[in-house]
Amino acid sequence: MAKKADLLEQAKKLKLDVSTKNTIVEIEALIAKASEKKVSTKVKENTKPTDIPEENVVAKRKADVAKAGKRSEKAIEEAEVKAVKEARKAVHDTTPQSDEAESHVKRGPAPNTRKRIERRGKKYRAAADNIEKDKVYNLAEAVELAAKTSPVKFDATIELHVVLGVDPRQADQNIRTTVSLPHGTGKSVRVAAFVPIDEIEAAKKAGADIAGEDDLVKLLDKEQLDFDVLVATPQLMPKLGKYARLLGPRGLMPNPKSGTVATNVSKAVKEAKGGKVEYRVDKQSIIHLGIGKASFGAEKLAENAQAFMDSLVSVRPSSLKSSYILSIYASSTMGPSIKIEL
Repeated sequence: MAKKADLLEQAKKLKLDVSTKNTIVEIEALIAKASEKKVSTKVKENTKPTDIPEENVVAKRKADVAKAGKRSEKAIEEAEVKAVKEARKAVHDTTPQSDEAESHVKRGPAPNTRKRIERRGKKYRAAADNIEKDKVYNLAEAVELAAKTSPVKFDATIELHVVLGVDPRQADQNIRTTVSLPHGTGKSVRVAAFVPIDEIEAAKKAGADIAGEDDLVKLLDKEQLDFDVLVATPQLMPKLGKYARLLGPRGLMPNPKSGTVATNVSKAVKEAKGGKVEYRVDKQSIIHLGIGKASFGAEKLAENAQAFMDSLVSVRPSSLKSSYILSIYASSTMGPSIKIEL
């Protein structure tokens, strides 16, 4: 009985479900089984990953890896790297990692960036060789040189690009006006006159390609914009309201500031045909304007350029306290730019 009492006490420590009804043999068997289970669990807990053969780990991992998706080898590696980064971020670890830790980042060779002039075409580079980089030209010299250095085969347009010190978001500094170039722009301008019946003949004599009210409305209904400038009288402007979405984005909507809304339509048509152009500052505070063709010659281009600059200076905003004109450049179509003295 003493032996059975000792076995019951031992079973109680192991938390086994036994009682005095169980025989000594049964209690001993339960104690032995519990002891074996406890030992195996302890061994398993004390077993380190290094104790497991590496071949078995690799084989198990390959068995669990899929060809694609979240269980693919690439996805698992990315997840492991991300977990490491998140853990370092959580503890604010900013120490540089070793090459092994950053081996997942594939770094290619450093890019070999060429200079901008080297990325240009042969004709452009040949034209740029005729321009002194550090020299600042006067207006007449610049437009003449721009015409001579044109790298294209067609009759290129000579352009002026003026950077202003204005803020286009301010209403009084949003430069928009017109200028009549003495020798025109070199382009044939198609002018349409939206006028009442009694003024159709006068508008056509002045040079309008399309004149009238009904004829122009039919073209607008069909969205046929066969003209470059649209001139209208003030009393007919309300009828153009429904075509604002068609004309506005194309810059064809008549406007008093551009001189295309006028009581004297004949004069407005003659000016549009004779070389009157509109210019305005863009969002970057720059004005771009074509002042003629390369075939005009140096004298005509200089006169057109001077007329534009005089017009630009005359519309300087009175509220502007800083510098008005910051820089001026001349260039031809697809040609190099030439800096002009202020």
